[in-house]
Amino acid sequence: MHEQRAKPAATYDLKGLNCPLPVLKARKRLAAMRPGARLWLETTDPLAVIDIPAFCADAGHQLVETAAVTGGHRFLVERGNAA
Repeated sequence: MHEQRAKPAATYDLKGLNCPLPVLKARKRLAAMRPGARLWLETTDPLAVIDIPAFCADAGHQLVETAAVTGGHRFLVERGNAA
């Protein structure tokens, strides 16, 4: 299996949006991406630390990395094979 390190992950700014909008927008954006593609989600919603991991588990995406940043969180999501 080859690694997709050549192209950096895109960043999706979801700051200022509250539940359920970060998950709904992330779902739509990931659906338009190829399996294996990675996307950084940037959020300020405190519930995102619960919602994003749950969304990834339910939708078959891989949560690669989570980081607390000033004012919010960043999540690196790798799109799964499911539609």
